[in-house]
Amino acid sequence: MTATLAKSIFVALCLAWYALRIPHQRKARKTPISLDALDRRERLRLGISLSGLGLIPLLYVATGFPAFANRPFIPALAWLGAVLAIAALVMFRLTHKALGRYWSVSLQMREGHKLISEGVYARIRHPMYSAFWLWALAQALLLPNWIAGLSGIIGFGTLYALRVGPEEEMLLREFGDDYRHYMARTGRLWPKLF
Repeated sequence: MTATLAKSIFVALCLAWYALRIPHQRKARKTPISLDALDRRERLRLGISLSGLGLIPLLYVATGFPAFANRPFIPALAWLGAVLAIAALVMFRLTHKALGRYWSVSLQMREGHKLISEGVYARIRHPMYSAFWLWALAQALLLPNWIAGLSGIIGFGTLYALRVGPEEEMLLREFGDDYRHYMARTGRLWPKLF
């Protein structure tokens, strides 16, 4: 593994994620929104996450900026990053497949929205967040730059910390006891061990 190949794998991760998302975004747009929490705070959270997972690392890949924050390239870490990138894409695919027309980029409920508890959602409440954590870790391992590599963890971590609580509150309001029971038997990001 070389640093150039590792950067190429990161770009491929970004492109594959976008390719996975497009058909689901089109399908979801056909189902009207019944509850929309896309406010200024949500836009800020999304912008911070996009900066950390996309803008900063892609600027680094394209230009080498900020070179002062480069760290030594370690091939074994990059290989682990490649494995995590593949895992992130698999989790993205499984999540989009399970959500179908109910998927949205922000906190929204669609008309006729049902609680999804099949597929990857049978054991994990927020597998999309799991996928983004895998992406952020892959990015940190693939990009030998302290700022570009870690910006995904910081950017997505900010979105996650500020959004998961309001999202679960919205789901509790919408689905009530069904969601409480679902929470009791599933892990937030990873399956419960017992």
